[in-house]
Amino acid sequence: MRPLTEAETRAVFEKLGKYIGENIQLLVDRPDGTYCFRLHRDRVYYLSEKLLKLAASVPRDSLVAPGTCFGKFTKSQKFRLSVTALDFLAPYAKVGHSRPQPPPAPASTPSPSPVCPLLQYKVWVRPGSEQSFLYGNHVLKSGLGRITENTAQYQGVVVYSMADVPLVRARCLPWLWGGTGWENSFSPPSSPQGFGVAAKSTQECRKVDPLAIVVFHQADVGEYVRNEDTLT
Repeated sequence: MRPLTEAETRAVFEKLGKYIGENIQLLVDRPDGTYCFRLHRDRVYYLSEKLLKLAASVPRDSLVAPGTCFGKFTKSQKFRLSVTALDFLAPYAKVGHSRPQPPPAPASTPSPSPVCPLLQYKVWVRPGSEQSFLYGNHVLKSGLGRITENTAQYQGVVVYSMADVPLVRARCLPWLWGGTGWENSFSPPSSPQGFGVAAKSTQECRKVDPLAIVVFHQADVGEYVRNEDTLT
């Protein structure tokens, strides 16, 4: 287990940035301690510094998974996100706003608390296409139920069923909601099913052929069954 090189860090952060943008910093500097990324057997793990110190005493050959696996590097050094990262990606996923934002406060006025994001980029798949997605296939226009307005092409999206039934349960981190205004007027977002990348923008989805790919598959809960022996 070792720290990521500069090139590896850039590859990981560029991939994470498609889903959580500048919120990557919130993954590292958390109220409950400092967290980091480490590479072990071509897999990138996310763990606390406290756990890192404990893992350092375990021989490399005996160490299986020092933390939460966020993904792995392929032989061509491309970083691929794993479904096991979804619990941490979902709360921080890029969002839009369903209402106009207030103008900046004057310099002499104390800055208000950060505005809580309101709208997550989502895709809902039709019931007949859910099984196809769970087998690792892309989402076609014919299987697209809904998509968040103003979703740009190649934007990271969270995938849901039409009934919002979670296929992957995101763990609500208690420190995530504290002091941000969620508790005053909003409920935490519902659990995601999986995630992918929008192959078409919202506007393009309205015009494309029914057999056109609208969401590139990235990860789904079916991997817990299909890749049970290798998923860590």
